Amino acid sequence: MKIEKISIDGKKDSIEVLDRIFSAKVNKRLVNNVLYKTNANYKKRHAKTKQQNEVSGPTSKIYAQKGTGNARHASKKAPIFVGGGVAHGPKGELAYKKRKLNKTEKKQSIASLISEKNKNNNLLVFSNFDSKIKKTKEMNILLKKFEILNSLIILDKSSKENIEKSIRNIPHIKVTDVNHFSAFDIVKFKKIVFTENSIKELEKRYI
Repeated sequence: MKIEKISIDGKKDSIEVLDRIFSAKVNKRLVNNVLYKTNANYKKRHAKTKQQNEVSGPTSKIYAQKGTGNARHASKKAPIFVGGGVAHGPKGELAYKKRKLNKTEKKQSIASLISEKNKNNNLLVFSNFDSKIKKTKEMNILLKKFEILNSLIILDKSSKENIEKSIRNIPHIKVTDVNHFSAFDIVKFKKIVFTENSIKELEKRYI
């Protein structure tokens, strides 16, 4: 299929792209599953409390089983005592398994989300940034002109080197390449922007 390509000057043209990426069937169930796993893996679980078997100290009973008139108790390590173990507390990062995402899941979810962005006119393809844009003010004007102030911008290596310094301090913009973005990034931003070369690099991963 063909989609519109635009230059910085506003001149429009078209570019041939793979149907399996830009007009794929949107699999919402798969996308939700991938986003759930990605979000779960982002969470940092450093908090940890000691359970009863991890508390240091003697394991002897605090008093005799019978004859005291009091309730039966074991050692002071029990969760009901101050300084004892904590019942059902956080167990630290090692206790949680990372949810695995295979390559097919990642590819299909990204294709679904890119196709949805394209369908809703939230996808823009630029010609490559062949000349350097040094000033943030100049880049800001460009972003406003094409209404991409809240966007994920996926660039080829050359284009990234030419505009990265002028765009990195602008809020609500993420600049990356085809190897370092996820389905979570596509959902986070309203629009997605490619260059002609970054599309070719992305298509190589799907061939």
